[in-house]
Amino acid sequence: MPGSNVWTRSRARMRLFPEMFAQCSAEAASYGKCVAATTTGKQELTKNMCAKEFEALKSCFQSAMKKVAK
Repeated sequence: MPGSNVWTRSRARMRLFPEMFAQCSAEAASYGKCVAATTTGKQELTKNMCAKEFEALKSCFQSAMKKVAK
C-alpha cells in the first residue's frame, strides 16, 4: 500500500502546520512572550511556568487541525 506509512502521514500533517500556526498566532505570541519573560537574565524555564499559555496554544492547534483536516 504505497503512501500509507507513518512518514507520509507525518509529512502531510507538517504541510498543514503553517496554516494552523496562522490561525493561532495570538496564542503563539502569548506563549512566546511568557517564555521570553520568564527566561530573562539567567533564569531558566521550568515546567508549568507558562502552562496556561501553553494549554491555550495547544487547544488552538487542536481545533485548527480539526478545521484544516476536514
